[in-house]
Amino acid sequence: MDGTEITARGRFLRFSPFKARVVADQVKGKAVSEALQFLRFSQFKNCAPMIRKIMQSAVANAEARTGVNVDTLYVKGIVIDGGPTLKRMRFRARGRADRRLHRTSHVTVILDQR
Repeated sequence: MDGTEITARGRFLRFSPFKARVVADQVKGKAVSEALQFLRFSQFKNCAPMIRKIMQSAVANAEARTGVNVDTLYVKGIVIDGGPTLKRMRFRARGRADRRLHRTSHVTVILDQR
């Protein structure tokens, strides 16, 4: 990362990284205002509001730290890594049990100027 990139990070978020990457791929490369609008009205996945919140945090970081004009920012990248998996039991018939895996994600939003 060079000096103009602005980042924000959300960790241990309760959604699957696989599903979140679908939303992230649709937002990459867009202007920040367009990306926030897409995430606001996205009913595609439940992770969109959290990604939007992290993106708003990155915009606030840009205003506070560098004083850059928000209209010139675009989404350079969104990195969604897997976090720890919460393992739970679900009881089944005949005294058996299944494992329920509740996956978590680490999201990093990277903004840059055009």
